[in-house]
Amino acid sequence: MSAWLPVAPCTPGACVEASRRAVTAPRAVLRLTAVAALLLAGIVVVCAPPGLRRRLSADLVRRWCRWVVRASGVRVRVTGAAAPEGGLLLVANHVSWLDIPLLAAVRPARMLAKSEVRRWPVAGAPAARAGVLFIERDRLRALPGTVDAIAGALRAGAAVAAFPEGSTWCGRARGPFRRAVFQAALDAGVPVQPVRIRYRSGPREVSTTPAFVGLDTLLASVWRVASARGLTAEVEVCPVLPPGRPGDRRRLAEAAEHAVHDGARREGAHGHQEKAPSKSMCAL
Repeated sequence: MSAWLPVAPCTPGACVEASRRAVTAPRAVLRLTAVAALLLAGIVVVCAPPGLRRRLSADLVRRWCRWVVRASGVRVRVTGAAAPEGGLLLVANHVSWLDIPLLAAVRPARMLAKSEVRRWPVAGAPAARAGVLFIERDRLRALPGTVDAIAGALRAGAAVAAFPEGSTWCGRARGPFRRAVFQAALDAGVPVQPVRIRYRSGPREVSTTPAFVGLDTLLASVWRVASARGLTAEVEVCPVLPPGRPGDRRRLAEAAEHAVHDGARREGAHGHQEKAPSKSMCAL
């Protein structure tokens, strides 16, 4: 197991809680149908001629991403300043498959994905056409080339979205930010935009229902979300970290990690928003 292939200790059995309130099965199926229709529309657009894709505004893409999340039954609340234009590295904590459209709702970006996605029968080709940057996570020797590719996209003025924890966590436990992707931001001389993602089942309680961790299957996770009632995704756009400050990738990764994680720690310390997980929930 390489350092580029981290694994979170969170597991479905120990960390993921089903929603205490559930919708009826027909309503959950209706939600999934709406999500599938939106995803199909997105695939059609991605596979359309480049001229048509270029005419789509960033605001429309943001709205589409919110619609995908909302169609699954999850309310979306975005706070903080708008992400800057131009080359930008977006980084966030990673809990769920929902994080991808939520991060794109902040600013449409080229996502980082494992190389296996390119070979998926349905999603692979559209992902490649959408500009996804593929990572060979199990080949440490390929890491410098991946960093160069990310830096090249950033220099060209694109936003690149990454989850530096390298694995999904349950939402109560958190992982350290890996440093490699921050080297690309330093090489390209672009700012870093930290984003904090949290899921709640009420006004205060952190929910692990949307978590997609361990050996959980995508189908089980999607059904758990679609059948839950009262979930809210909170997306907080933290203050941007200027290009070149801090001056090395370790310090830059730490600054981004503190921006994303410290708010959750402060909330937990006040006893209102987040309760720390016990060792029976996940091995920290």
